[in-house]
Amino acid sequence: MPCSFILSDNAFINIKGTTPMLYDIPSSLLVGILFVGILLFYLLGLRTRQFRMKKDPSYSPDGVGPLEGAVLGLLSLLLAFTFNQSASHYDVRRELIIEEGNDIGTALFRSALYPDSLKLAFRNDFKDYIMARIAYYEAGTDEDTILAALHQANEISTRIWQRASHISRLPGDATRSMQMIPAINNMIDAMSKREEARKKHVPESILWLLFLLCLTGSFIVGYASKSGKIDYVILCTYSLMTILTIYFILDLDRPRRGIITTSSAHENIRGLLNYFQDNSGTTK
Repeated sequence: MPCSFILSDNAFINIKGTTPMLYDIPSSLLVGILFVGILLFYLLGLRTRQFRMKKDPSYSPDGVGPLEGAVLGLLSLLLAFTFNQSASHYDVRRELIIEEGNDIGTALFRSALYPDSLKLAFRNDFKDYIMARIAYYEAGTDEDTILAALHQANEISTRIWQRASHISRLPGDATRSMQMIPAINNMIDAMSKREEARKKHVPESILWLLFLLCLTGSFIVGYASKSGKIDYVILCTYSLMTILTIYFILDLDRPRRGIITTSSAHENIRGLLNYFQDNSGTTK
């Protein structure tokens, strides 16, 4: 039997403890704070330059230009890298959902190879398993509900595996078992892969560095400004485009909430319930 990724209550505790701190903070709140921070650091840089020039009227910030270009270039590079990583995580999660739906469907359809009594038992378990996987997704960010759905799906998949394993040792069932057992194994593996992908996020250290570079870049831009007046059009445009990029980075990395979700891919699993409606006469 393939090893289940949920072994005990302690395993639940360990899984629950891996949630990043920033992940619990709404994306809109994070970018809102960052937007205010970018504005304040720009003003701080501008005021610092004005204070420096009052103390030394001959001072000119022309030498800050290369540093400004380097910091903004590094910020652009990190934004591109982080966006690519976040989008990659989203694509992997979406593909795993589609893959799991296909694996469950394959195992479900192959249960039709068995006699009616065994087929009915398999179908009842598969229906409960699909409902558990739907509950897993619909739990959103509620860790307790997610872990409860995982535990339920794990118990049902173990029951399905044990039944198929027992049947495989009976004479005359080699052909059916050679079809069914790999399908169940793939189905169980898909469950563990999805859970691992759910917990995989952009490292918080990179996000903190990204936030720090945004503030530092804003300070340097304000400090290197040759005009004593604040150009609010330039300032707001720079701030808005920066935080919008960061918002979508965070949103892609949080597929269970926000604008960009994996709900369309999950319809592949939900659609498997139609199989039981079409076979209502033989499935209880």
